[in-house]
Amino acid sequence: MHGRFPRTAAALLAAAVLAPAAGASLAAPATAAAQLPPRPAGWPATLQLGLKDAPGDALKSRAKYRTGLRYQYLSGGVNTGKGWATWNRGGAFVSIYARESRRAKTIPVFTYYNLRQSKPGAGMKDEARADLRNLADVQTMRAYYGDVALALRRAASIRPARVVLHVEPDLWGYIQQASEDDDAATVPAAVSATGRAELQGLPDTAAGFAQALVRLRNAYAPNVRLAYHLSDWGTRVDLHVSKPNGQRTDALAGRAAAFERSLGARFDLIFTDWADADAAFNQKIRNDDGASWWAPADFTRATRFLAGVVRGTGTRAVVWQLPLGNTVMRAMDDTWGHFRDNRVQTLLDDGPRYRLLRRLARAGVVGLLFGAGAEGATNAFDWRRDGVTNPPQLFGPTRRSYDADDDGGFFRLLSRRYARSTVRLP
Repeated sequence: MHGRFPRTAAALLAAAVLAPAAGASLAAPATAAAQLPPRPAGWPATLQLGLKDAPGDALKSRAKYRTGLRYQYLSGGVNTGKGWATWNRGGAFVSIYARESRRAKTIPVFTYYNLRQSKPGAGMKDEARADLRNLADVQTMRAYYGDVALALRRAASIRPARVVLHVEPDLWGYIQQASEDDDAATVPAAVSATGRAELQGLPDTAAGFAQALVRLRNAYAPNVRLAYHLSDWGTRVDLHVSKPNGQRTDALAGRAAAFERSLGARFDLIFTDWADADAAFNQKIRNDDGASWWAPADFTRATRFLAGVVRGTGTRAVVWQLPLGNTVMRAMDDTWGHFRDNRVQTLLDDGPRYRLLRRLARAGVVGLLFGAGAEGATNAFDWRRDGVTNPPQLFGPTRRSYDADDDGGFFRLLSRRYARSTVRLP
């Protein structure tokens, strides 16, 4: 992810006020699984793992990791002359990536991230203001809808095979923060005003923007599953910083769900993110003093929040761009490309019981996508091109690296193990 709720002094003070008393319950409601909405049409019956995966690597990645999902950004802006549509002639990049994914029996996921990089907002330092400025600009949005339509037409070229289009991480959180009473209809956006024929009659609001995306998908690519992005900080309360108790977490989930419903648009999936880089990367490079490390209560809180949003929206969820660092392998020495984190091992290193994965499935999660969200963060391949590394043990006993992957081969080991004993979705 590219932006977060700002951790200003005021935000941290608010977090302290909202923190739960010691021993406050975070247990998820027992009825969560019974209230689950159906899986997206055509989705596999098991919880899927996936990776950020470069074009041309589908078959190799499938053989190496045995994952069922792979994702790739579509970015660069819609009116800059260097957006994704220019990577191959006529926007063929989407068709090529989707076609090779189908051959590898993997579902392709495209993270469509273009509004921030488009003009005129691209030159603004404040990401929220830039997104909202572009969203209301008639010329920018006319180009935007044309760009989305091109991506959809290219994705439709491999129908009936499934494709996921994950639209604009962070944007929806900024819209919620700019709205009145968590109502997307109170935030301006250029929709009908762009003059695009398919969008006439839709309101010129952020709700109309969401409805426009669904209308374009229905018109051009019914094989595409459209994904909305949930930012927990859209409520102006960051779950990890604030650490609310169970009752407060449920209330925040209710607000997040109410905002999504205010869009008046039926998405097929909700994507969310728990971090945009490894905890040690944030500690060492971004100087967050260790605030990004998660304890068991943080996983419980995040799961409970997701369960509430899934029930409140009637839409299943995918956790996206999970960091790939670990504290198990010798290769993880907190140098460039080798930063530690504990999410991979917490989620996957207790097979075949997979207690946390089963809790997530009962909460409504249907997939986990792993990938570095910042340059220099850990990857599950040899991004550093430094081969097999076994530096001195700096953080206690660790295992020698299995191979040249920057994480020491840990994700490869766990993902292949998971493929032999997958978690069925309730």
